[in-house]
Amino acid sequence: MKITFLGGGNMAAALIGGMVERGFAAGGIQVVELGAEARARLVERFGVRAVASADAAALGCEVLVLAVKPQQMKAALAPLAGRLGGQLVISIAAGLRLADLGRWLGAPGRPYSRLVRCMPNTPALIGAGVTGLYADPSVDAGGREAAERVLAAVGSTVWAATEEQMDAVTAISGSGPAYVFHFIEALEAAGRALGFDEAGARKLAIETVLGAARLAAGSEDSPAVLREKVTSKGGTTAAALASLAASGWHDALIAAVRAAQARGRELGAELGKD
Repeated sequence: MKITFLGGGNMAAALIGGMVERGFAAGGIQVVELGAEARARLVERFGVRAVASADAAALGCEVLVLAVKPQQMKAALAPLAGRLGGQLVISIAAGLRLADLGRWLGAPGRPYSRLVRCMPNTPALIGAGVTGLYADPSVDAGGREAAERVLAAVGSTVWAATEEQMDAVTAISGSGPAYVFHFIEALEAAGRALGFDEAGARKLAIETVLGAARLAAGSEDSPAVLREKVTSKGGTTAAALASLAASGWHDALIAAVRAAQARGRELGAELGKD
């Protein structure tokens, strides 16, 4: 399978590295990247082919991965408009909707439809990401499998039932690492307030979150059941959880995710303007 990446930034590099580790042939991967230094790094690091022009590279592949910034996508796709020959196109550009990508890639009156929209998150940079995917109905099972193979190179995958759910994916897992980092910040601050130095407080906070996440991932119990197992009646954990409940943190987090979802819809509309 010949794959071309349009854009060679951090997420593209993470995907390429993960793919090569999982047996994809480096010789079948090419990257279109304007920066000469970035091209040299990609070639040296992964052994892939890196070029400055999109035309020949994109037209000669089976899968085209759109990995440029959303604000730059329309201009980046202009040289390819109406020229693709059925390649599967995978977008990892946050917020951009399939209808807009299809309009930019297609000929006048004939939008391109063999598209898959994906939303990886930043832990993908260390191979621990989770990606939400949504495919245009015209994409067959083989196309969906190819998209999943590419994104599974940096973590797990979840298919969205509708494209509207991609805004929820962005709000939950795309923005989610920031919520977790914020929680770690607060737990670390509590550690310092209780007498630990910065290094000790940070280690306690990070290792607690890391261990709890691993336990949840490997357990047949739900997070709610795991929480109950840690919470002895009248104990320290119960006192802490009662304080959190009184502060309304649970509803506040849900409201925050809804705010992110709403902003995602707004950004999608803004980014898709002609």
